[in-house]
Amino acid sequence: MASSAHVFQISGIKTCTKKRKLIHGIQLLGGNYIGGSVYEQACTHIIVPQVLASEKFLSACAAGKWVVTPEYVLDSVKHGSWLAEEPYEIALFPGTPSAFYPVRQWREKLDKGSLEGAFHNWRVLLMVKDPSCWATFERMLKAGGAKVYPFPPPPDAEITHVMAKPVTENTKAHNAPCYPLSYIAQHLFGDHYMNFYKDDDELPETKRAKCLNVSFFELESELREYIDRREGQTRPVFLEFLGLRDPHHPHSQIIVADFTNVACMIECGLFCEALDSIRSELFPCVLPPAPYMVSLLEFAVQGNATPVFLRNFQEVLHILIMINPPWQSPSTVKKYFTQVLQCPQCKKGLWSFIESATSYCQSSKDTCHPLPGQTTPALLQFFSGLLAFVLKLFQAELHTITVGDFLPPGGAGVTQLSASDSLLHSTFWTVWEWSTLLSRTVKQLTQVLVQALVWEQATMEDYTERRARQELRLAGTVIGMLSAAVEFWCQQHLKLNQNLVEKGWKDLAEHFALISQDVSPMVLVELVSRITPTRLRLEMADAIFRNLCCRSGIVLGDEPLSLKKLVSSYLPALGSLSGSLRRTDLRDLRPGAEPISHCCASQGTSSGIQTGSISITRQVKENLPRGLNRVNAAGETLLHRACKRNQVETVLQILALPDIDINIKDHAGWTPLHEACNHGSAACVEALLKHHSAPLFSKVGGVTPLHDAVLCGHMDIAKMLLEHGGSVLLQQTDNVGRSALDLLSATQREELLKSAQVGDSSLEERVSEIRDLPLLEACSSLLAHIFSYHCERGLFGRTHPDDKVLSLGRKLARALETNSLQRMTSGWTDQRAVRLLEDVEALVGLGRGKYLGLVSQAVRECEGENTRSLMEILENLKAQGAALLADL
Repeated sequence: MASSAHVFQISGIKTCTKKRKLIHGIQLLGGNYIGGSVYEQACTHIIVPQVLASEKFLSACAAGKWVVTPEYVLDSVKHGSWLAEEPYEIALFPGTPSAFYPVRQWREKLDKGSLEGAFHNWRVLLMVKDPSCWATFERMLKAGGAKVYPFPPPPDAEITHVMAKPVTENTKAHNAPCYPLSYIAQHLFGDHYMNFYKDDDELPETKRAKCLNVSFFELESELREYIDRREGQTRPVFLEFLGLRDPHHPHSQIIVADFTNVACMIECGLFCEALDSIRSELFPCVLPPAPYMVSLLEFAVQGNATPVFLRNFQEVLHILIMINPPWQSPSTVKKYFTQVLQCPQCKKGLWSFIESATSYCQSSKDTCHPLPGQTTPALLQFFSGLLAFVLKLFQAELHTITVGDFLPPGGAGVTQLSASDSLLHSTFWTVWEWSTLLSRTVKQLTQVLVQALVWEQATMEDYTERRARQELRLAGTVIGMLSAAVEFWCQQHLKLNQNLVEKGWKDLAEHFALISQDVSPMVLVELVSRITPTRLRLEMADAIFRNLCCRSGIVLGDEPLSLKKLVSSYLPALGSLSGSLRRTDLRDLRPGAEPISHCCASQGTSSGIQTGSISITRQVKENLPRGLNRVNAAGETLLHRACKRNQVETVLQILALPDIDINIKDHAGWTPLHEACNHGSAACVEALLKHHSAPLFSKVGGVTPLHDAVLCGHMDIAKMLLEHGGSVLLQQTDNVGRSALDLLSATQREELLKSAQVGDSSLEERVSEIRDLPLLEACSSLLAHIFSYHCERGLFGRTHPDDKVLSLGRKLARALETNSLQRMTSGWTDQRAVRLLEDVEALVGLGRGKYLGLVSQAVRECEGENTRSLMEILENLKAQGAALLADL
């Protein structure tokens, strides 16, 4: 194509790398690029990321030039030649029924020859004092065909328009209508110009009153304030400590206790009498000597103590923490219990004591020293009680930190507890690990929790209900320790680095989901319901659900959690988990099964094929295709390369291998399915779709496999994808809000819609019945916890939101009606506010019934308790969205 047909200018793109990429693509296809900051009449195309109030954009609109998004060049380069411009033309309100194309009306009139420009036959007296500003508006008016005069105009000039800044009585005295400079945009775009024209001083007075002026940056500020207020309310308070040792009213009298006889009693073996003597001397601010308590603990764990002695020893420990709370003297309390709470023989510290106690409760041999004889119910209860006391000690420290945030500075009797003064800190973190939540000891604690859950699962099957309840308390105690440790670490880091805290939550949840694959889904659901911190419960439920999906061949994206992601990705995955799994795939969900490779862990790296190849048997290795484990400089595996070249025999040979990740990504993020769709490898696409692990229809730079096939003209592949995935694929949009249908002609759209209907019918048949009701119930419960994300951070999580919250929600909904999400959030710096606005957009979509169709009919009609509860949550969200729409 001749270069003169494609002469480009760029406006509004400040990133140098993106700009260089566009210029390289223009030159690669034989086009020309004109640089500079002013509009040039010779250009044929202007590239802008969105609607702008810039000289180049307004001039191109007035001249009827093509104004396209950057994707026009990028997709054309990918296609190998220039594509049609219409699908890439810039729009106001893209992706909505009210989409407005600001340039199209003038370009069509110019093509018909009825006008020579938007300002045809205008003779303008331009009265602007600033020379550079005058030159800008002169170029803009001339681009639309106007003749421009400076002030004073020639005597023979016939003025039709006077444009001035500012408009005064003098500017109106020229026998022609006088307008402000904003009239240029008003003429170009009519009633739409007020939706993007930002200079309020340029608006006519009569129009200003009618214009809904929404400052997007003010909305971001309001959202940030709201989020900070909500996050500040999530602090745990343990009621059992509230009335004990009030820091505002400390005990003024110091009591001196006499423990001189205790040493003699212990030396004589009178342990019961020594414990009674200590118990009688317990008063506030009194701590019995630590060596005496160590000797009594040593006697208790040897297995010769009576049940009465064991109960009394636990009671003494609980009295000590009540009369000597951590806020009274943090360093003293930490030092004392560090000496007492450890194995009397090994003396390896508190963490070793916790590990040994949990192992003893599970009758395991993995303890710091051999178990003392036969396990007795009394001794088992004693170790369980010691673990419960350690949990209470951790909660007391956490309560101290929480209460300290609300006490006045320098309050009487209050000693500020620092992180380093706490048992929580010294038990779970070293000084070098303090910047990460997932320390070595926290990892060991999660492993102890998994062991407790597995043991609990076994006792439920083999022992009496009483024993099962006892082991349930053990798992609950370990869960409480993990919750206290996580809450403690997060409170110390939340004000300093929000991103670090969010990463810590996610890393911990994914680590636990990975090591707990042998645990039954129903047991994991019970675990999630007992986690106290709301955000940790959310992250755990999310990681476990994604892990179940991944083990079943359903890979969900790793983008931040949002309401839109839940309704558009998680709900369809729920139907697939419960209805379309093969019985051979369900074996991996049974407790005690051998875990398969976690394909999510290797996704996006160059070693995905290598990881999957570890379990290949010797017979299979003999027939491995050459280059299976070789990755080129672009990060492409052999599967990528075979799909690009349509080598279907190689693809089938690779797919026959065990544990192959068909969603492996190269360095740019492209999957084998992307490559097959882009290069027209129909046979390879069919092989990938028929593989028992379904391929992921992911986005890369806004391009899905369906977009790839449509842009490259492979309609047969596009139909194949829709017949497999159904109409849900047509709801996926690129970065500018275009679906695959927006890229096609009317005839081609009809063909794809028919294929989508075939796919929907096929999917409905696949999920016409629930094949695994327990799994569906477990996953529904997990999703119910995940939807608490909306209740925790959304605008309408509480039963009765206050007027201020309702006002903010309605303001956001009204703004979304006339502005795209991308435009509203352009320039926002707080990603929390962006995600909250995305939630409001998804809530409005639910109100219009946009997402509920993604839930299969079998799931909607399921009579399971958890599934019914999930459906009620969705209906409530739909009602909230409908209420927002009613207020517009």
